Amino acid sequence: MQRCDVLIVGGGPAGSTCAEKLRAVGADVVVIDKKVFPREKPCAGWITPHVIETLKLDVEAYRRDHVFQPLTGFRTGLMSGREVETHYGKAVSFGIRRYEFDRYLLERSGAECRLGEALAKLERAGDRWIVNGHLDAALVVGAGGHFCPIAQRLGARHDRAASVVAAQEVEFEASASDLAQGRIDPEIPELFFCDDLKGYGWCFRKGNFLNIGLGRVDSRELSRQMGEFCRLLQDRRKFRCEIPSRFRGHAYQLYERTPPKLIDDGAMLVGDAAGLAYPHSGEGIRPAVESGSMAAEVIAAAAGDFSASKLEPYRQRVLARYGEPRGQGPTDWLPAGWLHFFAARLMASSWFARKVVLDRWFLHAHEPASVS
Repeated sequence: MQRCDVLIVGGGPAGSTCAEKLRAVGADVVVIDKKVFPREKPCAGWITPHVIETLKLDVEAYRRDHVFQPLTGFRTGLMSGREVETHYGKAVSFGIRRYEFDRYLLERSGAECRLGEALAKLERAGDRWIVNGHLDAALVVGAGGHFCPIAQRLGARHDRAASVVAAQEVEFEASASDLAQGRIDPEIPELFFCDDLKGYGWCFRKGNFLNIGLGRVDSRELSRQMGEFCRLLQDRRKFRCEIPSRFRGHAYQLYERTPPKLIDDGAMLVGDAAGLAYPHSGEGIRPAVESGSMAAEVIAAAAGDFSASKLEPYRQRVLARYGEPRGQGPTDWLPAGWLHFFAARLMASSWFARKVVLDRWFLHAHEPASVS
């Protein structure tokens, strides 16, 4: 039986950030993940300077061997409306491939990794956990995304009022000739909101890679809507090549409507496992690395006492950072006709596109980086 201080279930940005910080203070950490890295991870895939600062990412070293696409603007609008271009004159985000990024962070963490091993059995033995019959841990951290088994164990997916996004996405490498025929500027991702404002689609070029996807809180007929979105992009000549691979599906819970379940005796949740994705954009990377970092700091301060009361500061820090989950938005109570009327005018406004949609909803430029 192998013993460790902390077992982290999930090797994505939340888990690897938590692992790295715990390793830095001498904790014995094991990370398990059902996938073998590198692995495909459905995600639009861009990070803000705040994420880079929180991770203390060596940009020059990273970009030598990995895709790192500077983004200096965005093209936004309703799918049925006009497109608005916003230019910043500098890089305000960077496109990454999760296939590369997640493995880089996990390897950098220095933690012992058991990849290709799913969490199949979880038992409580006194104040410790027995995992898969051969791992003995004082604390388990759920970092395995929306379907994380630790989140299931803590009852974090039982609230039917929660807002859950269902998304489909594909990322593939296109030829130079195919890219030349399209109108996608690698520095300007395209974001088009559904007319009912219950989701949005994106088309994003990272060097020679194209990433196309659509996510909605109303998942009915998602495949049909994904097909219609692709046809819209092709009609506007955004890209002319054939999509060579199937779309991948994923889900995540937004930080709204319901209070997050974050802790229990000997257990914590971080990132998408905790349901921390930003409500308007669905972005989960920044909350993932921030929550992973906050969790590690609280774990270190607990000094081996992992009762819920000693882990309570983590819950308090998350609420202080992100506030209480927001309640209902306009899509919940405004009649569809009125919603479309106001949305069409706001989304066509250059001021609204920059100051609200981009600066606040997607870039969170008003929030300083969470660095410790």
